[in-house]
Formats: sequence, C-alpha cells, structure tokens
Amino acid sequence: MRTLLITGPGGSGRTTVAAATALAAARAGTRVLLLGTDRTDTLGAVLGTPVGAAPVEVAEGLTARRVDAGEDFRADLAALQDRAASALGLLGASRLDPEEFGPLPGAEELSVLRALRDAALSRAYDLLVVDLPPAERALALFALPEDLRRALRRLLPPERQAARALRPVLGRLAGVPMPAEWLYGTAARWDTELAAVEAVLADRDTTVRLVAEPGPAGDEAVRTAGLGLALRGLRTDVLVAGRVLPEGVGDGWLAGPVAQQRKTLDEWRQTYDVHPVAHLGRDPRGPDDLTALAVPGVPAAPGASASAASGATVGPAAAEWPVTGLPHSRIRSSGGTPTADDGVLVWHIPLPGARREELDLIRHGDEIAVTAGPFRRTVPLPSALRRCTVDGAALREGELRIRFRPDPRLWPRTP
Repeated sequence: MRTLLITGPGGSGRTTVAAATALAAARAGTRVLLLGTDRTDTLGAVLGTPVGAAPVEVAEGLTARRVDAGEDFRADLAALQDRAASALGLLGASRLDPEEFGPLPGAEELSVLRALRDAALSRAYDLLVVDLPPAERALALFALPEDLRRALRRLLPPERQAARALRPVLGRLAGVPMPAEWLYGTAARWDTELAAVEAVLADRDTTVRLVAEPGPAGDEAVRTAGLGLALRGLRTDVLVAGRVLPEGVGDGWLAGPVAQQRKTLDEWRQTYDVHPVAHLGRDPRGPDDLTALAVPGVPAAPGASASAASGATVGPAAAEWPVTGLPHSRIRSSGGTPTADDGVLVWHIPLPGARREELDLIRHGDEIAVTAGPFRRTVPLPSALRRCTVDGAALREGELRIRFRPDPRLWPRTP
C-alpha cells in the first residue's frame, strides 16, 4: 500500500489538501484510508462528515478515522500494570485506574506512530493519506522511532538478554537488583514496534507532500521543512502551493500579494515539483469545494515493498547517502573494503536549503551526529568509514560532503 504523509506550516491548509487528495484518489477507483491526527475533528469540518476514532465511510472508496490518544494511553497503562503486577505487589503499590488519567506527554505522538504503522500494514486499502500535525511537530514525530530505539539499546542492550538465567546469581553477587524479565520483554516489544514504524517511513512507497502558502513566511517554512525531511532521508513528491490568488487582478491592493506569490512560486520551482491550488475565496467545506481545488493526484505505487511488510530494521539508505572515492573496480574486487592506500573517501549527505553556519558534526565512535538548523540526527557510519578518521567537511550545492581518510593503523596495506 502506498503511504502519503501530508504536512506543512501551521495554517497552510494541510488538512484541506489531505482531504481533497484522499477524495480525488477514491473517485479514481482507489481504496483510500484517510487518517487524522488532530485532537479536534478538523477533518470532519472539511469533509462535511464527523470523523471519530471508529472508521467512517465518507464517500465510495474513502474511509476516514481519527487517532484517539486518550483511549490508546488508557489501554497501554492497563497492559503495563498487568505485566508489572508482581513487581508492584512487592512494592505494595496499588493499581492506577486508567480512567483517572489523561494522556501523558508523549502519549499522543506514540498513538500517531502506532496508528500509522497499523494502517500502513493493512490489506484493506490501496492508499493511506495521513493528515499530520504542522511541519515542526511532524518532523519531531519522524525522529521519535529512531531516537527511542537508540535510547533503548543504550539503556537495555539486547546482548545482555543472553544472560537471563544468570541475572538472579549476578544480582546476589553484585548486591544490587538486576532488571526484571518483564522489563527486557517490554523493551524488546517496543523495539519491534518502533522498527516497524521506521520501516514504514523508509519504505519506497512512502512519500511526504508539503503544503504551504507562497510568500516570505511560507518560503522560510518550506526551506526548514525540506531540510528536516532531507536529514531524515524522507522523500517528497510535490509541493502544493495553497490559496494562490488569480493573476491579472489589476492595480488594486491584491497586486502586491499576487506579485509576492509569483516570486515565491518561481523560487520553489527551482527545487520542487510545485502544484498551485487556487484560492476559492472561502474556506473549502464539503466534497464539492474539495473537488474544485483540483489537487494533484497520487501516482500508482511501484509495488509492495518487503521491508515494510516484514518490519525489518532500517537505516540511512546507501543510495541516498552514498560514499565515493573508491574506483568501482576496487570496490567490486575487494567487496567494498578499502585499504590504507586508497586515499580520501567522501560521504555525501543531501541537505537542500542548508546554511553553512547552521551545520555541525560530532563523531561518537562508530556514529556521527549531524546538526542542520534546528534538527539533529545521530546515525551509524557506513562500514567503509568506521576505520577512518574525519578529514574535513564542506557544503557544496546543497550537499554536505564529509571527507574520511583510512587510518593506516586499522586498514591492511596492499602488497
């Protein structure tokens, strides 16, 4: 199933574009699930049909539902207490009534990720359209699975689970309690679920559609959002320019905004596939208005991807962040293993819209932390670079190029 994630600056009309895109795809014969993530029913207001946590058929071929973070949190709290019942009993702690609490910070984001994973792996639909939060929150959401998995691996390394039978003995010898079995089991379950979300985001059938109103504020927001998406390795299909005013409005007060929009659209076209959507003169409401917007269609999916279906662990794609510097003949003959005589290797990280003063790099062992503007990502180094030293970096043509030199103490020399 193809997944289309729609986001943009706050107030850009992303919910309207998401609803219009889903409706257009359904009318073209595609089975569509439209997933809303707002706390309030913004989707229902645009569609003209109330949308809640239960799926509702909005039109032929179009089903919509909204994430209910409160219900998900209460179910998770009850399940956690069931798994930790023995530990709570030893501590003399009383059970919490899930109905007493609302979602804690972070619960809403986890509910959205779970709903995204479950919907993307469903066989009941051909297309999943997700009305994501505004771009700043959406980008933080995209980073959450990778960051949480990295924290879990640091706090509860998987290799330590091999000594489960020895934990009681080790606890007596060390004089400190060892992590309980349920804790490792919970960590393993979370890791599997987060890996499945990562696989959905990295799948070749998953793309992001940006929505913004052309103008100075929208231009800066698109630059920032594009930079964050590139750092996460996410792919964009089109940039929808919403509320575009008509040309030829004369010399009235609209002439200035029209010229401003035209200038921004010309700049966007240098980087994105831009699809202007006309201003209707009112807030779109109902199927007729959504059809009148004439939003761009959704290309057919190139085929099911095995990675998302299997929930496999994923990372930065080699095709997106390539390493160059070795002759192709040397790579083929040595299986991609450089030697100390091979010279400098270059890791190419596309970061369109990045500014030199906003970039920072820190290496931690076999990982490197890349900061670009307000975004930061820590990724493992490709295997060819782990026994190299950083030789410098430069920003060229929207691409961060990090130079590495093989460490002669670690690489074998050729005869």
